[in-house]
Amino acid sequence: MDYELRKPGTSAFARVADSTGNWVDTVAPQWARPYLRLSRFDRPIGSWLLLMPCWWSAALAAGMAHDIGRLPLTIVLFFIGAFVMRGAGCTWNDITDRDLDARVERTRSRPLPSGQVSVTQALAFLVAQALIGLVVLLQFNRFAVLTGIASLVIVAIYPFMKRITWWPQIVLGLAFSWGALMGFAVTFARIDVTALVLYAGAIAWVIGYDTIYAHQDAEDDALIGIKSTARLFGTHTHQALIMFYGLAVMLIGVALASGDAHWPAWLGLLAFALHLAWQIVRLRINDPALCLRLFKSNRDAGLLLFAGLLADAVMRAA
Repeated sequence: MDYELRKPGTSAFARVADSTGNWVDTVAPQWARPYLRLSRFDRPIGSWLLLMPCWWSAALAAGMAHDIGRLPLTIVLFFIGAFVMRGAGCTWNDITDRDLDARVERTRSRPLPSGQVSVTQALAFLVAQALIGLVVLLQFNRFAVLTGIASLVIVAIYPFMKRITWWPQIVLGLAFSWGALMGFAVTFARIDVTALVLYAGAIAWVIGYDTIYAHQDAEDDALIGIKSTARLFGTHTHQALIMFYGLAVMLIGVALASGDAHWPAWLGLLAFALHLAWQIVRLRINDPALCLRLFKSNRDAGLLLFAGLLADAVMRAA
């Protein structure tokens, strides 16, 4: 076992199996640690991945509008919103999955299955995070507010998908890519074809990287009957990643062309594509530690694309 499990009331709370040595374990107050773990502040990669499509769309929309006046504030608000709402989503996921998590080695030390917090406490924490997210959302126009609220339907149903379909990663993609719509909703108070194509490209990206992530749990998932694209693709995962990552690059390229993007954005897309190709070459599905490292590297891939889009926005606004 690579985690320490102690009951509430002892000198330390349990460390989550795939997250040790982080600031939550070493710096955060003892009473706060289970809640920070519920919202995954000990593992912020998911928040970064939720944030990337938000930043892509904000930068692309600003470039199309030839106006970056509100872009810095939008970037900051999206950052806060992504981290808070990812925390709320993870809290909801842990509430619905607490019995399943107790049967998987990597997740049995999470706050709910290990007894560090009660369901009632987790629900209260969920509401608190959602309210902070609402405050952030209310800084935007009415159309953006309604667009953001609409995403909650997908977030609510996602935890149940792994029980009924081999493709829960599609539903995760619908949720985690929602930010690709939000930048346009904030900038133009509408969602056009460019936004929808960017959204589709982001969904393909999410399916790819979450398939890599799911290979960590493939054996346990098979034992307890949890479905995933990792189990579905199996030894054909590399071919599936070529398809989904290739589709992501193609669709994002179509969005750039539709948005009349200039060369910095295309350079960012090239760097993004090369990073995804590197992941496919490096991947070994029977190496959980490598799967986790490659999954986490998608933050860097997303930042490369964002850097190109940001430079493009600045160039077009000059």
